[in-house]
Amino acid sequence: MRDRLADALRASTADYAEIRFETEDTTHIAFRGPEAEAISSSRARGGIARACVRGGWGIAAFDSADDLEEQVREACRCADLVGRETTELAPVDAPPDIEARAALDVDFRGVALDEKSALVEGYNDILLRSAPNIESSYIAYSESFRTVHFASTDGRTFLEERPKVTLAFGAVARDGALVQQAFDGCSSATTYAVVQDREPLMEEVAARASALLKAPPCEGGVYTVLLDNRLAGVFAHEAFGHLSEADFLYENPKMRELMRLGRRMGVPALNIVDDGTMGRLIGTHRVDDEGTPTSRTDLIREGVLVGHLHSRETSAKMGERPTGNARAIRRNVPPIVRMTNTYIEPGTESVEQLLQGVDRGIYACRAHGGQTMMEMFTFSAAYGYRIENGKVGELVRDIVLTGNVFDTLDRIDGFANDLIIFEGAGGCGKGGQFPLPVTFGSPHIRIRDVIVGGK
Repeated sequence: MRDRLADALRASTADYAEIRFETEDTTHIAFRGPEAEAISSSRARGGIARACVRGGWGIAAFDSADDLEEQVREACRCADLVGRETTELAPVDAPPDIEARAALDVDFRGVALDEKSALVEGYNDILLRSAPNIESSYIAYSESFRTVHFASTDGRTFLEERPKVTLAFGAVARDGALVQQAFDGCSSATTYAVVQDREPLMEEVAARASALLKAPPCEGGVYTVLLDNRLAGVFAHEAFGHLSEADFLYENPKMRELMRLGRRMGVPALNIVDDGTMGRLIGTHRVDDEGTPTSRTDLIREGVLVGHLHSRETSAKMGERPTGNARAIRRNVPPIVRMTNTYIEPGTESVEQLLQGVDRGIYACRAHGGQTMMEMFTFSAAYGYRIENGKVGELVRDIVLTGNVFDTLDRIDGFANDLIIFEGAGGCGKGGQFPLPVTFGSPHIRIRDVIVGGK
């Protein structure tokens, strides 16, 4: 395939052109309530040709590799119609030919479909029957094995295998008109074992949904808030990470000024990182979908903004180094600037020490939903607890956190020493591309003077 892609690119008349061709094998098993909702397996093939002429991009998506030269010509024709400026792409410092095969500890492709279905059905039964007032459930098992082939007119090629296995689940509890839910999930790029032996977690999720029926709503006000690892990681990803993506910055002069490098951003102990080379996580790849090697990018270092996330185009236009963050969710869409593994670095205090500094506050756990608008954010915690005199107290629900991300970063006054990186069952959404495999992480963090909406 490498030679076929390289040969097809000889038809290019553009300043730059590339082809990405993929195969993807997927399996999906889902139950909703007591009934099986879906059991399916499929294979998809196809790709995309991209060309850049005078700074304008043209694309041609295809499902067959039979006439790759014509796909390249079509992309060039489209680019020629829109190009009006100068093609600017940062050079890539990488070997011309990269091959990254997957290393699976337990290969999900070797497990029978009947065995996977029985596992999911057994988990679903636990969700429905292990706690009082459970009205319904949802559980979905998904696996995919993507093989990505790439070639460009500047002589670079790569082949990368990208496996992923995921389990997402939740329970819904009802007491009259009051409905509450709890959820969780897990995923891995290396092993089927991540979805095995999860019975205790099913019981925990069902019990939490049931317990939330009796929990009082959180009272609105201004609180010192302790965020658990997951909610703090979501905050780092959603409220700050997306602001670091340079395609957004380049197109928005106001935010480009607010996110200028060297600006003081947060307390001196704050460090936020995006690292596409980290371990063997679902957000980790050898190269991005432009063939740029992934890298560790410090975004905030000691409370100073020091980095942005880039494609080749945005790094050239903004005069910064390429970071390997151009990613595409599937075979027929172009790469856009996306995060990989994004996290807040840990501090030195224990969670107990952070609690001791709070007389009256809220311990907010996990993210249930939310939205961001420029530098403003609103997040709903999945659940939480009152903090009184340094102790975690009563379970509460309906916790909504809102504020300005820059003000909030300045109000963080404690970082625990318990960093966790989460490989969740969801994914990142942007530009119609969802769910992109990413991870997020953080230690527990304490933030003063947070506006908390509630009862």
